[in-house]
Amino acid sequence: MPRAFARRSPAAQRHADTVRFVLFEARPAGLTFNQLVRSSELSPYQARSGLACLRDTIAERGWPPLIWTRPDGYKFCSDPAELQAYEVAIIREKLTEIRRFITGVVAPHAALQPKGRWIKHLNTQLSSVESTLDVIADYIDA
Repeated sequence: MPRAFARRSPAAQRHADTVRFVLFEARPAGLTFNQLVRSSELSPYQARSGLACLRDTIAERGWPPLIWTRPDGYKFCSDPAELQAYEVAIIREKLTEIRRFITGVVAPHAALQPKGRWIKHLNTQLSSVESTLDVIADYIDA
């Protein structure tokens, strides 16, 4: 994903307009990334840049969210049930990433330097994050 300063460049905004136009033409079927690249005649980098800028624009203007699903690809979503399923999938993915970071990076580092000041600080912070993650996971699974 492009860096924050690149997401707002005039070129990224042009790419976002192109992506939005192509997605509105494909509505409601959605487009896979390769279909989006081919139909917009943008390079893959330009399409990613346009998607990032488009997501920022959508958030600012309160437009229907842009989601990605495996069967349909990218599309605008206004169905609450479909949007909730997408959000749950994204949250589960992020929870898994955070847990893997904790168990794969922080835990071995803590085992090597159990009394290090940085490790104590990191463990304090991550324990509060883990308890929050547990609450979120319980809410999602319910």
